[in-house]
Amino acid sequence: MALEFLGKDPDSPNGGSPTFWRDTETGDLLVQGWLVTDRSTRTEIGKIPDGEEVVRIPQRMLQFMPEVNGDPGHGN
Repeated sequence: MALEFLGKDPDSPNGGSPTFWRDTETGDLLVQGWLVTDRSTRTEIGKIPDGEEVVRIPQRMLQFMPEVNGDPGHGN
């Protein structure tokens, strides 16, 4: 697996998150973001399966999503 860097939030207060990558073999997107810990939000979401988590990314990050920029993102 090789990862292609897609973008990092230029307004992140610590410069490290959120970030998007794409797996160049599968086209899958990988997201680094802020863990959702707000109790009311997690209650609304419901049970999260083992091995999964919910992260929050700001709407301004959509500019880095391949599909938004006309790239279907299916890998190479």
